Amino acid sequence: MSESVTTSFNCRLPLDSSGTIRLGHGSGGKMSASLTSSLFLPILGNPILNELQDAAVVEGCSQIAVTTDAYVVNPIFFPGGDIGSLAVHGTVNDLCMRGAKPLYLSASFILEEGLPLSILEKIIRSFHEATEKSGIMLIAADTKVVNRGAADQIFITTTGIGIVGDKVPSANAARAGDVIIISGNLAQHGMAIMCAREELELETQLLSDSAPLNNLAQKVLETSDNVHCLRDLTRGGLASAVNELAQSSSVGIVLDEKHIPIHPQAKAACELLGLDPLYVACEGRFLAIVAAEDAEKVLQAMRKDPLGNNAHIAGVVIEDHKGTVILKSTVGGNRILDKLSGEQLPRIC
Repeated sequence: MSESVTTSFNCRLPLDSSGTIRLGHGSGGKMSASLTSSLFLPILGNPILNELQDAAVVEGCSQIAVTTDAYVVNPIFFPGGDIGSLAVHGTVNDLCMRGAKPLYLSASFILEEGLPLSILEKIIRSFHEATEKSGIMLIAADTKVVNRGAADQIFITTTGIGIVGDKVPSANAARAGDVIIISGNLAQHGMAIMCAREELELETQLLSDSAPLNNLAQKVLETSDNVHCLRDLTRGGLASAVNELAQSSSVGIVLDEKHIPIHPQAKAACELLGLDPLYVACEGRFLAIVAAEDAEKVLQAMRKDPLGNNAHIAGVVIEDHKGTVILKSTVGGNRILDKLSGEQLPRIC
């Protein structure tokens, strides 16, 4: 475990005439070592990971944020991303929604027997590029191989660690009078995956919004001392996120449908499939709940960033109707926007 490993991007794949993952790659023996040294370390390696210790030892800090997640998207490659970059983005985004600076990442790769090594390499490279872009370091990793049919090609689980600063947004900190800002167009990620899965052809290809939000979230926190909540809009989309915040903070929330940004192609795909875009997952969008007096300057700060250039003020927090979300419809009238009932979009994150 402690022997040194030389890394190079010009490595050869593990010697295997089949060119696929075999059960022996998960045995802990020579084939496991070959997979690690020939594929994983040349792409993901760094001085800490290369030690191959049972646990990484890193510098400590007084207050940290920790998050754990699993990624089982189908298909594993989709327009605008893949399961590798998605796993990094999702973990980074969970950390920065608590105001944390992402530092370290651990990951477990669950590989199905028969997975082509060429596909695995593409995913690992994408994972690596996402860590580089996000500024987070992979310090611990593991692989397991399961029987053919026991998984869907590859699953990835992650744990992320970040340093928490002076400003710590919280799901229970929304106050009556606060303003709700959405960082950009909704529904692109979920609908990009659905279109790829169902082989739907639109006039323009719809790309996932998957992206790391740490830089944009940091700009928001630097702009105002009155950012009360940050929440990324993943499973269950905007509707689920605002319901969770309303219940956690024991407040009411009113959204104005005409100010909720939805990508036109995503909206068209939703209409085609009979889906509500307010419940469709994003992987590169978040909402900020901010004191009213700082809302405009936070909005302008977000719009200066490429990931926030279509940010909109879309609602307010109210004292009445605690734990309830009300949607002001574009056609007039109000309706309760409840949490998703059942499963709308399987395997999208």
